[in-house]
Formats: sequence, C-alpha cells, structure tokens
Amino acid sequence: MKGLFVTGTDTGVGKTVAAAALMHRLRGAGPLRYWKPIQTGIESDDDTATVRRLGSCSAEEIFDEGVRLPKPVSPHLAAQWARRRIDLAELRGLVGDAGDTTWIVEGAGGFLVPVNETQTMADWIACLALPVLVVARSGLGTINHTLLTLEALRARSLRVAGVMMIGESNADNRAAIEKYGRVPVVAEMPLLRPLDAAPLAAWSQRHLDAEFLR
Repeated sequence: MKGLFVTGTDTGVGKTVAAAALMHRLRGAGPLRYWKPIQTGIESDDDTATVRRLGSCSAEEIFDEGVRLPKPVSPHLAAQWARRRIDLAELRGLVGDAGDTTWIVEGAGGFLVPVNETQTMADWIACLALPVLVVARSGLGTINHTLLTLEALRARSLRVAGVMMIGESNADNRAAIEKYGRVPVVAEMPLLRPLDAAPLAAWSQRHLDAEFLR
C-alpha cells in the first residue's frame, strides 16, 4: 500500500478531522481512498460517515469494510464483548491489491491500543507498512504525549511522516515537539467553527503541505 496511516496521541484528538482534511488536500493527484479498518462504538460513532461528509468524498473514495463493533471501548475489549477476535492478516486481506491508490488509513485510539490478546495498533501499522502521521492536541500535556508516541514508533522502526497539531496555536509546544521529537509539525489546525466540509477544504488547501507525504 501507499499513503498514510493517521494515529493519535490519544482518543478524541482529531484523527478523523485530520483524515478528512487529507482527503481534500490529496484529491486530484490520482486514485484516493479513506479506510477506517477498526471502529468501536459503531452505535454512536461512525468515523467513516464523518469523513465522507467532512471530506466531501465520493462513493469510490470510501472503503467501508472492516471490523465494526458496538461499545466505545478499546478494540480488544469490544471484540471480547462481541465474542469476536480481530485478525490483522484477515483485515489486511480485505484490501487485496492496493494498486496505485493512495490510502488514508485511520487508526482506532492511540498507537499502542490493544486489538487482540497479543497485538496492538502498532502491529497493524507495521502490517500495512505505511508512514505515520501523528495527530496531537496543541495544549498542555501534548509535549509528553507526542514525544512518547514518536519514541514508540521509532522503537518499532516505523516511519514518521510528521505531526499535526489541533487546537489553539501554541508556538512553544510546537517548537518543543519539533526539537525533542526531531520531526516536522506539518500543520496546526484550529478548532474550526463551524466544522463543515467547506471550511475544512479551504483550510486544507491553504495550510496543509502535501510534500511531507513524499
């Protein structure tokens, strides 16, 4: 596969919005698809539907296959409660030959969230062999959370494409992440109000440099 894996320093940091922004920014450069392979809490949260709306995605740009589980908890626990097991090889097989398509793959939760009794999201990223965009909050606590995530990625020899910070701009936090994390902050996204497709598309074209993907 080619493309980008979108992970976060925590759950709820803005991975889905970041993925939708990437769909806007990369559209027109060739075949493009979004994929949320593992979704928990499907009765109340549907990140695929959110990206479809915020990213103004066509049917061809959405790959809506994968694990869909009730209860907004860790994938391994949601699967246990549903009497299922998440098999990463089986999940990867859903895509088949990825061809020339650029894939934006969104993780569930953070980098080390368990997906079954022995594997974590880190193993899933390694299976796909995609470079990783780390989505982080901009405020207090983000330096430590982001640096820990970067260290864990590098310990597994996974390629870090960059960091996207979401929230009120904080130059000091950005500088610390770039210095101590030895990584570019590729974009700082404010909390868009309203959070709709048009303002997100406009922000993406102005502020998201797609060169970090290359």
